[in-house]
Amino acid sequence: MILVLNLIFVFLVMFMSAYLARHYIFTLTALYHEKGQHHHNPHDAAYQPTVSVLIPARNEEKVIGRILQRMTELTYPKEKLEVIVIDDASTDQTSEIAEEFAKEHEYIKVVHRSLEDGGKGKPAALNHGLKYVEGEIVCCFDADYYPQRDILEKLIACFKDPKVGAVQGRVTVLNEPNTLVTRLVALERTGGYRVDQFARDSLGLIPQFGGTVGGFRRSLIESLGGWDPSMLAEDTDLTFKACLAGYKVRYVNDAECYEEAVENWRSYWRQRSRWAKGHMQCAFRYLWPLVKSKNLRLREKIDGFLLLNVYFVPILVGLAWILGATLCLINPSPWIEILWVAISISVYSSVGNFAPFFEVGIGAYLDGRKRIYWLIPLLLLTFIFNMLICTKALMDLCVSKVTRKKRHAWAKTLHNGTGNCYLNNAKKMSPAISHFFLDLFGSQ
Repeated sequence: MILVLNLIFVFLVMFMSAYLARHYIFTLTALYHEKGQHHHNPHDAAYQPTVSVLIPARNEEKVIGRILQRMTELTYPKEKLEVIVIDDASTDQTSEIAEEFAKEHEYIKVVHRSLEDGGKGKPAALNHGLKYVEGEIVCCFDADYYPQRDILEKLIACFKDPKVGAVQGRVTVLNEPNTLVTRLVALERTGGYRVDQFARDSLGLIPQFGGTVGGFRRSLIESLGGWDPSMLAEDTDLTFKACLAGYKVRYVNDAECYEEAVENWRSYWRQRSRWAKGHMQCAFRYLWPLVKSKNLRLREKIDGFLLLNVYFVPILVGLAWILGATLCLINPSPWIEILWVAISISVYSSVGNFAPFFEVGIGAYLDGRKRIYWLIPLLLLTFIFNMLICTKALMDLCVSKVTRKKRHAWAKTLHNGTGNCYLNNAKKMSPAISHFFLDLFGSQ
């Protein structure tokens, strides 16, 4: 029995070491390509396909006007642009606000879902909006987002390569100064995009399409039959469908867009629980097809395997802590104690998308934001929190499998519009805060 426990413990340490090596490679890659833009396609005025922007919105009256105003300020040719707002059975003023913009701008359309059909999640809403799409390229933005004016040009440039099926831009946090939670989310975003996503793209691996601040070919999504409403992570689902179909996913670091991050731990739990369940659903669905795919190189399969399993890592870290401590008590040996201590030391390095320590540090360095370094140790809070979230998510999926419950409730993230003050007062802020926003809001 002791031998079996030792073997399990060694396996867990090796599994986490794979993530440790992965993130070191990603960090070194981001440092090596410090300027970060050399490999992206420049804007090509001759390549301007028709573009449809989908904005799913359910009870978003506090933010929908903000993004629609931004849509009217985009620099992409309006004769080649259509913006489709999907009113997903809203019960507030979302529909009325969107309709006002539609009256003033002919390229903005509003489609409505009934109370009977709506409110069943983002994938279902996107499928409804897809029926009205006419553009060659489809871009998605969540209602609380605020993009650069030239973001479409930056995203669309990659589609000049016919092998590219989807493109992802960078997400940063608009309401970062509000609470401790928003600050920690901003750190996660820094590591996840400035280092993690950028390195995957630079190394020719599998950047993840995030479901917002990105685009894809309409022909691709139609060939795949649209989005699967049963999947809680429609973005990860589309990422692997595209890759398995032989397309590439690209990441454009300088295509930036601001989001309104969750502001308290309860909202963080709800949002990350949905992400964890959805990602685990994708892992169960795509691990074997990934392994046997003929459209992916070996390094892409390895990266895809680690990406699909990333939400299991906090659970396995917790198990390794418990198992290692148990073995140290019942069967102490020097090498077990060393491995167990190593888990604690490298915990930041093995938590995948939950912003590993050095990825965040290097991401902040590359962004010139040294003042936020003091927050990095607090990421231990989000890591422990995600241990609980991921464990609960896995238990829920197992229970639903046993009880044959096929659909999981879509937990919508509530947006309060608290980021509006930063847009309205960006130029009046102190230099420490306005540094985040002036490049985006004041100079473009």
